[in-house]
Amino acid sequence: MLNKRFRLTARVSSSSPQVIRPVLEKFITKGSVKKVDDEFVIETEMRGSNAKELNRSLLSALRKAEKKTRLRAEWTSDDGTTLRFFDYVLKKTSKN
Repeated sequence: MLNKRFRLTARVSSSSPQVIRPVLEKFITKGSVKKVDDEFVIETEMRGSNAKELNRSLLSALRKAEKKTRLRAEWTSDDGTTLRFFDYVLKKTSKN
């Protein structure tokens, strides 16, 4: 199913924030991208087949612009399942 909806809450840090900001603003079309201290805080909704692929797509786009980019992301589906990632690695799954 390609049309699942996920809520994303994430923190993105990089050694070159000025380089990744345009990538974030292009990738995140709804929601918000805010600069907080040395990180960007993202809150948005995205659609895709699964959270792992959405996470991979976002991090890959960011790392094409700046290799030293880190992503801490929490993807929550409509059924209440939350997946937490650090970069590409799934760290925790929980069901609300």
